[in-house]
Amino acid sequence: MSNIIPPEKRSIITFLLLAGLIGSALLFTTFIRSADDAFFLCSTASAKSRAIAAAADYSATPIQLQAIVHYATSTITPQQNIDEISISFNVLKELAPANFLVFGLGLDSLMWASLNPRGKTIFLEEDLEWFQKVTKDSPFLRAHHVRYRTQLQEADKLLRSYKTEPNCFPAKSFLRGNERCKLALTGLPDEFYDTEWDLIMLDAPKGYFAEAPGRMAAIYSAAVMARNRKKPGVTHVFLHDVDRRVEKTFAEEFLCAKYRVHAAGRLWHFAIPPVAANAKIDGGDYRFC
Repeated sequence: MSNIIPPEKRSIITFLLLAGLIGSALLFTTFIRSADDAFFLCSTASAKSRAIAAAADYSATPIQLQAIVHYATSTITPQQNIDEISISFNVLKELAPANFLVFGLGLDSLMWASLNPRGKTIFLEEDLEWFQKVTKDSPFLRAHHVRYRTQLQEADKLLRSYKTEPNCFPAKSFLRGNERCKLALTGLPDEFYDTEWDLIMLDAPKGYFAEAPGRMAAIYSAAVMARNRKKPGVTHVFLHDVDRRVEKTFAEEFLCAKYRVHAAGRLWHFAIPPVAANAKIDGGDYRFC
């Protein structure tokens, strides 16, 4: 989560953020003016009250205001490019306020939180020093420091061994307390397990050196949570860095090509239905796709 995008795209991303957030303020002003017109033309207080109530939905939240100041005064911009950001942004525009789980704290965390106003946006970060720095600079963020049980160098072994461990099979597919399945994320904060996530962004943990945790467990666990969803609708999963072998391989194994709905740059977007929407799965079958 520490890469910086090329300088020539900084202004574009900053413009996108400012346009979206400042647009909220303009909408607020428009609603207020419309309310005044309705009040004088119709001579009814109720018209103005309804317009003001509607406008309140567009008023900026504290974290949106902080994001405007941060990105307007910083030379450091989010690491995803404009095409990649737009995919997630379009889903957030449709679903917000939503439950949004983000693996990793980074240069884009304020942006993601501000694009889900009044929603629940939670960040998970394994690097303690980086976690402390980001949360100190941005105390508005809701974030947890977490630990992983895997290392990138185990990726091939994990891909083979899960096929012989019934607790990893999709028919069971649970996370909390699932110590037998090493790909299952265990020991995380309760709200990770107790929340049904509408969007999951996989842009961490680190996956570029042998001892790094890798994203194997995060990808597997995202698939499990999506399949176990009880709320109506699909779970949107966004996986970054699909140019890397492990990310691509595990995505094809657990997130499934048939559920991939968009792609841009190094980002894939999956819309995964709950298992109830799929055909019945044999309890002895390890296949997710």
